Amino acid sequence: MNTALLGMFIPTFFLVSITPGMCMTLALTLGMSIGYKRTLWMMIGELIGVALVAVAAVVGIAAVMLNYPWLFTAFKTVGACYLFYLGVQMWRSKGKLALTSESDTHYQGSDWGLIVQGFVTAIANPKGWAFMISLLPPFIDQSASLTPQLIFLVSIIMVSEFVCMTLYATGGKGLKRALGKSQNVRVMNRVSGSLMMAVGIWLFVS
Repeated sequence: MNTALLGMFIPTFFLVSITPGMCMTLALTLGMSIGYKRTLWMMIGELIGVALVAVAAVVGIAAVMLNYPWLFTAFKTVGACYLFYLGVQMWRSKGKLALTSESDTHYQGSDWGLIVQGFVTAIANPKGWAFMISLLPPFIDQSASLTPQLIFLVSIIMVSEFVCMTLYATGGKGLKRALGKSQNVRVMNRVSGSLMMAVGIWLFVS
């Protein structure tokens, strides 16, 4: 890959990744509610989703989404409703993500559920699609083979996303520690639930 293009791509994508968005807000929320280690499962799903969107944007699968927008809208709506529902459950101090004063770090939900949550958020994010479609093509060297370039760019994207989500999730973990007293558990649930509902609404209206 062209060295000059690579030198521009890395800082450009990192700055975009670190900007608060749906996935970063979700990482912050889960870091606050279930801790960094459990949030890693959501990150796996999100990274898979981001990688899929990046590949689709380059090879042209995104055109299908543009020709059949109702498919994208339906998927996005389901994902938004699911995230909003989780937020309501957390606000009411119920559900698998909600904390209790007796076990403020214990999470009974499945790892698979967290992976799906991250994957849906990444795939159903219209801004993510728009960004990948507009940003990636200019960094592809048409005179070189596409496959190694795509693998290299997607690898950089996944590393950048992981680093940024880690920063957000550990920030949430720090906030959890600050609010970790038993009498503040309900407050923490409501803060986490509000953020989760905000991500759902954001996804629905975007």
